[in-house]
Amino acid sequence: MPELVRMIRSTQSPSRESGGAAVMEKAPERVRKPSPRYKVLLHNDPVNTMEYVVGTLRQVVPSLSEQDAIAVMLEAHNTGVGLVIVCDIEPAEFYCETLKGKGLSSTIEPES
Repeated sequence: MPELVRMIRSTQSPSRESGGAAVMEKAPERVRKPSPRYKVLLHNDPVNTMEYVVGTLRQVVPSLSEQDAIAVMLEAHNTGVGLVIVCDIEPAEFYCETLKGKGLSSTIEPES
């Protein structure tokens, strides 16, 4: 048993016999850069009813609550454009194209 303890200790601590300081090498940390985020924008819609816009928003973006969808619709109605969601590029493109397919005007742009 003492032989095993000596072997473990010798692998854990730097050897003093070499005369130099032991350098413990550490693997470089990988830094993951977050993927760019994109804003899905809804533009004012003078054609469709407010109820249709809210219902479509909720259908296309299931994470939106009724209140969130109403807020987006009102923002677009009052200012000309409303922020629907901020997400990665692929879901942003999907949401934008699906909204367009349902007759709503939508664009995406990089989050700044």
